Amino acid sequence: MNGPSPAPAVLTPAARALADALTAGFPVLGPGTDAAAVRRAIARPPARLPALASVTDRTIPGPAGAPPLPVRIYRPYGPPHGRAGGEPGRALPLVLFFHGGGFVLCGLDSHDGLCRLLAAGTGAVVVSVDYRLAPEHPAPAAVRDARAAFDWAVRHAASLGCDPARIAVAGDSSGGNLATSVCLAARDRGGPRPAAQLLVYPALDPRLDTASMRDFGEGHFLTAAAMRWYWERYLGGAEPTAEVAPALAEDTGGLPPALLVEAECDPLRDEGRAYAARLDRVEIHRARGMFHGFIDFADELPEAAAAQEHAVAWLRERLGIDGTPAPGT
Repeated sequence: MNGPSPAPAVLTPAARALADALTAGFPVLGPGTDAAAVRRAIARPPARLPALASVTDRTIPGPAGAPPLPVRIYRPYGPPHGRAGGEPGRALPLVLFFHGGGFVLCGLDSHDGLCRLLAAGTGAVVVSVDYRLAPEHPAPAAVRDARAAFDWAVRHAASLGCDPARIAVAGDSSGGNLATSVCLAARDRGGPRPAAQLLVYPALDPRLDTASMRDFGEGHFLTAAAMRWYWERYLGGAEPTAEVAPALAEDTGGLPPALLVEAECDPLRDEGRAYAARLDRVEIHRARGMFHGFIDFADELPEAAAAQEHAVAWLRERLGIDGTPAPGT
């Protein structure tokens, strides 16, 4: 006879207190909720930011017929001490970053601290992309913006002092979706491909039908109802396709190596695991007792600091930083 099913994981005490505080301060999302009002309500200026050689805002071309894309370019300090530019005489890697927020919320400022941390920790140039948001711009606007940003990064890597063969894509939540989609599209088009993909608790499956969605869909900051609200606004009434929902992709072969950072008590945990199980080259960093969004809180949660350190070390290895060749080059 089979024994009883194991009880769902629980948040650590520190994570529980933080998740409850975040929930109390977050607007309720429902049929009548105005997305623009939520963006204003949750906007906070970035604080306690790592110093970098430069941080530059500019625009790049968007997809055909679309407006220019705002981006923020983070350039790290490099040797010798205090000088910008990374490894002397060698082009830097580039990390193209897509922020989370359910395809509806957040932007360059909300993820400024994480992008600075990635640049300072890896020694790579980080380019954060301010893609178009739903519901004003429903799918596939965001994913096509993401693809346009990757194409621009490949074409202009040299002018940024970067190596076009060492471009990683990265993102959290909906940004992880876009990073995944860029890899799938690059493979299918047969052109340049990302060298690596960092996927932090990605939102990949609009069906919302997993054990983790049922176990953690209430009381763990991100809720099942909120995810439904995000997907409804992103899809705009259209049926999901593999272009916007990578969990629906039939073929996941031939993709770059991936690091999946998962939170144990995240409604999205199982869809990330299911996608990772279909990849040829993947590593999973499991953060026990953590909630969706935890990685931004390294000062409060040692698990978040550990996840950041793991992601930085993985990117350094995959991108051949510290003077060692990148695997497969």
